[in-house]
Amino acid sequence: MLEGAVCAIPVPLHASRRRHRGFNQAADLARHVGIPAVAALRRVRRTPTQTGLPAAQRHRNVRDAFALTRAGAGLAGAAVVLIDDVSTTGATLEACARALKHAGVREVRALTAARAVFSRM
Repeated sequence: MLEGAVCAIPVPLHASRRRHRGFNQAADLARHVGIPAVAALRRVRRTPTQTGLPAAQRHRNVRDAFALTRAGAGLAGAAVVLIDDVSTTGATLEACARALKHAGVREVRALTAARAVFSRM
């Protein structure tokens, strides 16, 4: 997963959510995976929390919500590892990966601390 990757990129929180929470759990995780952590993405618009949204709404909610930062400008052609705390539908990871690929990143891998799985019982 990490071999050949130049950096770990945490999924960013919107500035207001970061201020309210006091930390970004994805950034905390990214600092501990063994490769440099780079804040290569930023949220360009505030989005409602994904909690409780069905899959289709989750994807719409985060579409075009992320953009490259100056720190991410030198990543064209690189392989990177995107870090998030939990993946439920993959909508946030997909939106972040789309922004990175649009900026020329060659390969985006994803690493999460947990995967939410729901059974239909």
